[in-house]
This record gives sequence, structure tokens and C-alpha cells, in this order.
Amino acid sequence: MNILLVIIGLFFSPPKSVYDFKIKTIDGKEIALSKFKGKKLLIVNTASKCGFTPQYEELEKLHQQYGKEVVLIGFPAGNFGGQELSTNAEIKEFCEANFGVTFLMSEKVSVKGGDINPLFAYLTSQENPDFKGDINWNFEKFLIDENGKLVHRFRSKVKPLDAEITAKL
Repeated sequence: MNILLVIIGLFFSPPKSVYDFKIKTIDGKEIALSKFKGKKLLIVNTASKCGFTPQYEELEKLHQQYGKEVVLIGFPAGNFGGQELSTNAEIKEFCEANFGVTFLMSEKVSVKGGDINPLFAYLTSQENPDFKGDINWNFEKFLIDENGKLVHRFRSKVKPLDAEITAKL
């Protein structure tokens, strides 16, 4: 019986950091987050038709100003009132045309509920100095340290260039 548990543990051990995850980009390419070891990550759930959508502009500025220190990844999601466009191609075109987005974008994902993306299931379950649990709305931000651990989480109202975020970059 113990041998069976050990074997199961080898194949199904819980993730130890975000570096244990892979994502698909908005263009359909798979990227292992371990590629970013040694850098901070700022992970943001985004939406194209939300009152917070103008934050894309500050996210792009943050990417331009702090890109050497932090990797910014946007995760489009339609979990809150269906405020995301239907396809990855539409999302990409919208972000580039309206905000000049050049930072890394994932494919459209779910950030809560029964079909939650595994990365967000992990992030929302982590202990951190701020809070844990479900994402409340679009444009929540997760700051990951150079070791792949969640260190801060910011609600939607905290803008990307607020000192609350930039002081930690």
C-alpha cells in the first residue's frame, strides 16, 4: 500500500512553484514558466470589455519600463460577465490595436469555477501576505518572486503603475 502511495506521489505531486506550469500563448505556442526562473513575474487576468480594460495601457508601460526585472503575462478570461472577446485572434487584435500590447499574452483561460486553469487554481490557493481565494474580478495581479513563489496579490483597483506594485519590482 505505501509503495502505491509513493508511486502516485511521483506522478501527481502538487506543484511547488509557478515554474511547475506550462502555458499556451495567445498564438498557441507552449511555454514552460520555468523559462523565467530568476525573474519576477506579474500575472494578470485581463478582459477586453471591462471598466478596468484601460489598465492595458499601464500594463504596457510597466512592461516597457520594468521588462528587464519582471515578466508580465496577461491571461484573458471571460469569467466576469462574459467581458472577454470570443477568440484568441480577436483578443490579440484588440490588445495590439487599442493599447499596443507587446507583453506576453496567454490563450483565453478560465480563472475561477469548475474549469479553472490549473495555474490559477494554484495561485488562488497559495498563502500570501494579502489574501487567498477566488479572483473577484478582471485585472487582479499576482506578483511572483524570482523563486516562483507568490509574494503579493493585488485587487483590480490597484493600477499597474501604482507605487504599491512598482516598489516591489
